[in-house]
Amino acid sequence: MSLTVPQPVRTAWIASDEPAVLERIHEEAVHLVLWKRSRPQGLDWLNTLDFEEIDDLQESLAVAQPPAVLAAALENAGYPPGVRAAVLAAEIAALARRFARIMNTQTVRLRLEVVETDACRKFHMDNVTARLITPLTEPGTQWIEADGGPDTPINHLHAGEVGLFKGRIWADTPAILHRSPPIAGSGLSRLLLVLDMPSRAADQREAS
Repeated sequence: MSLTVPQPVRTAWIASDEPAVLERIHEEAVHLVLWKRSRPQGLDWLNTLDFEEIDDLQESLAVAQPPAVLAAALENAGYPPGVRAAVLAAEIAALARRFARIMNTQTVRLRLEVVETDACRKFHMDNVTARLITPLTEPGTQWIEADGGPDTPINHLHAGEVGLFKGRIWADTPAILHRSPPIAGSGLSRLLLVLDMPSRAADQREAS
């Protein structure tokens, strides 16, 4: 039986279509890990969701908590009840469990919000240990390599893709910077899921 050998890191970021790649955020040279995937088809209804009818959701989420509890919180925030809320809750709960396992915690801080402005319009590094970002609708979070110079290409997360970013608490020197995509005045809105470690997360209000 052949074994898959992790490829050496030549830049500050790595990407794969396998979810196990997220574990590599613990490698010293890695500042961003991308799980390249499509948004689950069961969430296609998010493209037609009336963002004016839902509230932002922020709460601490115990990974042992049944997804039904989160589904109820989503319904209370205005998300469609029944199967749709259950599917979204299951997706969020699965990502929370994966993030918590990687970061060795039993609780994560959840932020699910509609972003209608440029929010954090400048490229930056968050003042957290690590942050998991998943845009649930387009356009997604933009990111660049910090040492790429003025002509460095701007990359972005597609809807459903998972980005795990190191923050300033973990890494003193920025290697990857990210920002909200510039949508102010365009009439666009986007739905963003962010997971943080529980400590200090309540003070981290910036969108990404």
